[in-house]
Amino acid sequence: MNDAASTAGRGNLFSGLPSPTGSEIFQTLFASAACRIERIVSQGHASAPGDWYDQDEEEWVALLSGTAVLMFEGGEPVTLKAGDWLVISAHRRHRVASTSADAVWLAVHAAAQADS
Repeated sequence: MNDAASTAGRGNLFSGLPSPTGSEIFQTLFASAACRIERIVSQGHASAPGDWYDQDEEEWVALLSGTAVLMFEGGEPVTLKAGDWLVISAHRRHRVASTSADAVWLAVHAAAQADS
């Protein structure tokens, strides 16, 4: 079987990185009714003071390159380095405190599980 014919989409997570802008750049790599996968480029980005992410979905995020510090409402900072990953529960308020100039993330968003 021809590899190209069996692949609906293909790419490299580190190719075509945008020029630094100071803001986060989100690129959807895959989406279905059940989940969404994004590449996030955060070249020196930090959330504006007082801005919090509060998502309806569960999120699994991995830092592929660089370093980053996340803040969770009411919690201590979480420092990440390349290769680190974490799960962010739906509606767990968080913000980006800082990222290095070479921060690239892979994020998987999935519908929150209903409580039993």
